[in-house]
Amino acid sequence: MIQNLTTVWRFRHFLLALVRLDLRLRYRRSILGVGWSLLNPIAMTIVFALVFSKILGGDDLTRYVPHLLIGLAVWGFLKESATAGSRAFLQSESYIRQSPLPLGIYPLRVVLGQAIHSTIAIAVAVVVTLVYQPYQPEPTDPLAILSIVPGLILMFLVAWSAATIFAFVNVYFQDTQHLLEVAAQLLFFLTPIIYTAGKLVGKAWWWLELNPVQIILELIRTPLMKGHPPTADRLLAGLYLAVVMITLAAGTAAWLRKRVIFHL
Repeated sequence: MIQNLTTVWRFRHFLLALVRLDLRLRYRRSILGVGWSLLNPIAMTIVFALVFSKILGGDDLTRYVPHLLIGLAVWGFLKESATAGSRAFLQSESYIRQSPLPLGIYPLRVVLGQAIHSTIAIAVAVVVTLVYQPYQPEPTDPLAILSIVPGLILMFLVAWSAATIFAFVNVYFQDTQHLLEVAAQLLFFLTPIIYTAGKLVGKAWWWLELNPVQIILELIRTPLMKGHPPTADRLLAGLYLAVVMITLAAGTAAWLRKRVIFHL
């Protein structure tokens, strides 16, 4: 695995060229460009804040709006990394056939591209949180915002690992990409994104502990919404999740990488 990572770094210019190509193709002849990446979370936030805030998040819009923005930004990154990443090898078939580069480059290409969009969305969520800060019952230490960095790193590693796993599986079973879309819709409503975690406490608390998206969400929401770094047990849970996902991705790659070319 270390050798593959070293090779990925050595070919980083090729990787970045692929990411730039994806961005140019996606926003070719577009006026707003990457600004479109903000349209969905902002539109969804407005709809949920106006229609469902009292039902799902309480009457306090100063807390519900940042809650929504952060949740949608994180969810969008993880969901798109997994679903689009599952098609990484199929979309890069010509490169795979021509060059023996590490296959991890191609899921990473998808995740890096999505990270650009999600970084903008998360930055907007941070700004909105700071704007609403005077109305919050708990003051936020500006330095606490920096504690989202470990959460962002762990989120990126989990996303890359998930994209790698599903990219391999999808080559052998191409219904995977469609099953992921269905699973993503179910997981969206089973995760405290549009509602608060308090709605599940005492009813399905065990799901909050096992839900991988919620683990990542807490690492980012806690510093922004509560004004202090995540607790040690939450950081350990996020680290454990990342280690498990990386191990699964490395194992899947070692098992299937030599036979992928015959199934493309």
